[in-house]
Amino acid sequence: MTTQQHLTSWLALNRIYGLKKPEIDFLVEHMGELDQIFKKPSQLYAKGFSDVVVQQIQHIDWKKIETEIRWSEKKSHHIITFSDSNYPELLRQIASAPPVLFVSGDLSCLKQPQFAIVGSRKPTPVGREIAYEFARDLARAGFVITSGLALGIDGESHRGALESAKTIAVLGTSLDHIYPSKHHQLAQQIEQNGALVSEFSFSTPACPINFPRRNRIISGLSLGVLVVEATMYSGSLITAKLAMEQNRDVFAIPGSIRNPLSQGCHKLISEGAKLVKTVQDIIEEYDFLKQIPKQKGVLQQTKLESEEEKLLSYIGFEFTPIDTIIRRTGFSIQQLSSMLLLLELKGYIKSMHGGYYKI
Repeated sequence: MTTQQHLTSWLALNRIYGLKKPEIDFLVEHMGELDQIFKKPSQLYAKGFSDVVVQQIQHIDWKKIETEIRWSEKKSHHIITFSDSNYPELLRQIASAPPVLFVSGDLSCLKQPQFAIVGSRKPTPVGREIAYEFARDLARAGFVITSGLALGIDGESHRGALESAKTIAVLGTSLDHIYPSKHHQLAQQIEQNGALVSEFSFSTPACPINFPRRNRIISGLSLGVLVVEATMYSGSLITAKLAMEQNRDVFAIPGSIRNPLSQGCHKLISEGAKLVKTVQDIIEEYDFLKQIPKQKGVLQQTKLESEEEKLLSYIGFEFTPIDTIIRRTGFSIQQLSSMLLLLELKGYIKSMHGGYYKI
């Protein structure tokens, strides 16, 4: 069987949904005969294949497979099959490793140590900053940061990593359907300074069922997973649970007990995830990482007046709306305006979209 025939068979296999592991093992074992099996799929009934699977085999769109092969012939486009030496070894170890990966960008990224950062699509301003800073610093220490290109924490993680090094985005769509559309430009940056990865055959649009499938690849590629913010029903918890099943390290950042976006992280910590307060908490778990210099914060040398101290005590490290500050302090907006400005200039708080948070 030629190299192209071999690739064609794998791409055909990748288009069959609902295969059970024994069925996959059988098809892989007979990879050299797949062209014949696909021509006479009825023989698969005797091997216990379901009618749904056999019907898919009988209706494989070979023209779309030809399109995928032509795509792979372009610069920086790659198709990696499970039998290839370029297939990531950590991913190969998981129970449901995808038979094919489509990669656009720097293929060598997949061979480097990866660390995943995931979290809410609607994070707090503080959560965004944490994701960005952790990704930037972990990339400086020697990790390739892997995430899912989603809005919120995923996007900030990619951006933070790009400030220092390269990043990998694992898509829940095929590579010819970038989702979400707001991240088209970010996807282009990742493609130029890292890699876009997908298991999905071409013409696969955004579909809710595909994103949990995507999550097992994010964790499967990575040595560890950090959850920054997540509700109790967040998809990020799926990634963390998959990571635990795959024997990966799981880390979580705690937060306020009143913040719904902290509840998922608290649940993970109660189940054994490592509580993380600084990047160093992660770096110390991996001997090969470089130690990074501590980031210099804003010098807070100006002594606060008593009323400023009182005001500061009513502002949380998480976003506090201005209405909440007014209610807690009893001050009028006129009284607060100058005091908040002074606290911000002195480096104690930061303003963000109608409120403030402590730094």
